[in-house]
Amino acid sequence: MTHTYQITGMTCGSCVAKVKSALLTLPDITNAEVTRTTATITMEKHIALNELQKTIAAKGNYIITSQNHSEVAEQTKSWFATYKPILLIFAFITGISIITARMQGEIHWMQCMSNFMAGFFLTFSFFKLLDIKAFAETYSMYDIVAKRIKAYGFIYPFIELALGIAFLTAFNPLITNIATLIVMSISIIGVLQSVLKKQKIQCACLGSVFNLPMSTVTIIEDALMIVMSVTMLYLLN
Repeated sequence: MTHTYQITGMTCGSCVAKVKSALLTLPDITNAEVTRTTATITMEKHIALNELQKTIAAKGNYIITSQNHSEVAEQTKSWFATYKPILLIFAFITGISIITARMQGEIHWMQCMSNFMAGFFLTFSFFKLLDIKAFAETYSMYDIVAKRIKAYGFIYPFIELALGIAFLTAFNPLITNIATLIVMSISIIGVLQSVLKKQKIQCACLGSVFNLPMSTVTIIEDALMIVMSVTMLYLLN
């Protein structure tokens, strides 16, 4: 995509060169044509205006504003494009879970949650196992256990696979849900730390197949599994 921006504060050719070189340091920018008043930027995916501003402000007293597009619309479109894989997976798993839990015209929500957990773990373990080495390397960058025990990154996909099979076969729901609560609670700690520190690293939830950034979406994903396992434990009593 290509957008044109207005830039104020540039007074000479040196300013133009500094702004252009600064913009080209951003990984998603492939080209930047800069004059004393404008910048036409070609990027692989939309970069927020505040990110562009921070980048050029480090080089001088320059101010960049959007000229021919809506920042809100572009950021919304970029968000959906980035998280499209995980949104589709959740929609698919949710739909199948509801359909398979519908019996005699009623939805059995306990069965629905169990089906969702099975679909979640089986699907996510599948993507991790496609390239388990790459997953383990990425996972060790933020998970509190994998940082200390490298082998855990190779074991984790099989833990998810085992949990998926356990939910699918209704194996001892008490043990299965307790194990899920423990595993996901440990997992969310590293995710929270990375997001709060604003670390720009890849989320390993779908292995190395999709380049998903660590974000609040990852927190919601883990938190949802924790809430569902707690709910199922409560309903078992």
